[in-house]
Amino acid sequence: MKKLLYFLTFVFITQISYGQTENYWIKKTDFAGLKRERAVSFSINGKGYVGTGVDTTEMVRRDFWSYDPTLNTWTQVADFGGIARRNAIAFAINNKGYVGTGMSHAESALGSTLADLWEYDPDLNTWIQKANFPANFGQGIYFATAFAVNNKAYICGGKRGPADYTDEMWEYNPLTNSWIQKSPFPGGVRYQHCSFSIGDRGYVGLGIDLDIYRKDLWEYNPASDTWAQKSDFLGSERGAVSTFSFNHRGYICLGSDGGLKKDLWEYNPYDNSWSIRAPFGGSARKNAISFVIGDTAYVGTGKGVTGKKMSFYAYHPYASSFVSNNNQTTTITLKTYPNPIINQFTIETDPEYIKTIQIYNITGQIVFSMKVESSKTVIQQLNLASGAYFLIGKDEMEQVILTQKIIFK
Repeated sequence: MKKLLYFLTFVFITQISYGQTENYWIKKTDFAGLKRERAVSFSINGKGYVGTGVDTTEMVRRDFWSYDPTLNTWTQVADFGGIARRNAIAFAINNKGYVGTGMSHAESALGSTLADLWEYDPDLNTWIQKANFPANFGQGIYFATAFAVNNKAYICGGKRGPADYTDEMWEYNPLTNSWIQKSPFPGGVRYQHCSFSIGDRGYVGLGIDLDIYRKDLWEYNPASDTWAQKSDFLGSERGAVSTFSFNHRGYICLGSDGGLKKDLWEYNPYDNSWSIRAPFGGSARKNAISFVIGDTAYVGTGKGVTGKKMSFYAYHPYASSFVSNNNQTTTITLKTYPNPIINQFTIETDPEYIKTIQIYNITGQIVFSMKVESSKTVIQQLNLASGAYFLIGKDEMEQVILTQKIIFK
């Protein structure tokens, strides 16, 4: 009987096996628009969009491409509605993409600053011109940065011309197709800087202040139109980085501090801290594009030591497990946010595989347990003592599938 039980256990292990992994990059299909830098990107309804920029012949472009993460393929879509450009701004709101401003030539002395703004409808595959960016007396701007919060976009800083920089901030409302000037960026004039959004706040920082690289970070509250300085970026001072955000975290990677970088850093707004993460999967570069689809970030193109790039990579930050069953592989995820936890928090996982969630304290005692009934569960305040805990996901056989460290504040 013991031999039979041993045999059955052996069969189970060979049929289903789990391998936990997180914080890693995977190479994807190269950008189909070939090598380029200074392009723009956004994501809508599970697809990424990349266009404009400068190619290997030093020509500015206006072509646009769509990336399907399920098929790992690129498809060319309608060309950008305005003229070709580089160093434009882009954002997505309410399932529409927006691209505007920028420089009309690879060489600034030969081009013009641009002020036009265009809206892309992925369902119709069409571009419609919207209200021009009003700053700089309507003459345009380039090297600005943009982020979206609560269905409005914010365009900050940039370059108006040779040795002419700005600290202005403007709000764009797609519903009214109108612009309003907001409180200026308190870090001073800035270009080649970056931004991302977390919840109802925007974050702006780094870049070049006249001729000096910076590493400061500032939080913008649209509700009060106020700025607050946060912890400096822990990497080197730099510009021309790539940013993305998800699951209540912001990320900064790549860029130039005089040399080219490939490090990745995560910002946690709950404790105002920075953590180093897995370095970019490709070579060091600057002026790359980035966007997020679901729980995955995508970063690619840009300019490296050997020239412009078309390589493209996916970043997976969260704990996941690959279950192999009859030669089929499925990815299981386990996410907890916000983390650190103050009061209410949310757990997302795969109820087909994760049947029980438990929280252990550092002495190994179970302080919380629940059956998983849906892919997303909101947990109310547990009144646990502040400190570190471990979140455990188990299958129907009580086998530990995933673990995750969480913090209660």
